Formats: sequence, C-alpha cells, structure tokens
Amino acid sequence: MTRLNVVMLIMLLASSIYLVRVSYDARRLFAELDKAQSEERLLDIEFERLKTEKQSQATPSRVEKTAREKLAMRTASPAITQYVTYAKAAASTPTGGTR
Repeated sequence: MTRLNVVMLIMLLASSIYLVRVSYDARRLFAELDKAQSEERLLDIEFERLKTEKQSQATPSRVEKTAREKLAMRTASPAITQYVTYAKAAASTPTGGTR
C-alpha cells in the first residue's frame, strides 16, 4: 500500500508541474497573440495612411507639375513631334529591312 501511495504522490507532483507549465505557456502565448494583434492594427492604420498619401500624390495635376519641374518635360505639340513610319524604320535596320 505504501508503494502505491508513493507512486500516486509522484504522479500527482508530475501532474501539478505539468499543469503549471501548460498554464504558463498559455499565458505567454496569449500575451504574444495580443501583441501581434496590436501590431496588426498599427500596420493596418499605416497601410491606410500610405494608401491615402499615394492617391493624393498620383493626381494628374501633381504628376504634371512634377514632370515639368523635376524632369523638365513639356507638352507634346505638332511642332516638336517626330513621326516614324514603318518604311523609314525598316530601312534603318542593320539588315536593310529585308527578311
């Protein structure tokens, strides 16, 4: 009978230690989950902000202003437009335009 009591005591201690460990792991995982959800909310807010900023930067007037100021581009007009025809393009190829 004494052996049975000792074995049951050892099993009880092992079970108690296991229960404490599982409880600790559950709390730790819950804390990590909460932290990840908070980070997700912050990233969603940042994404929405960046999406709005992108839309405001991509307006046609802003693109045109940037093209004129930073890239020194100008509006195409018939006076500065060069038209390329297929015959000219074929004659200027290295093989002489024949196949």
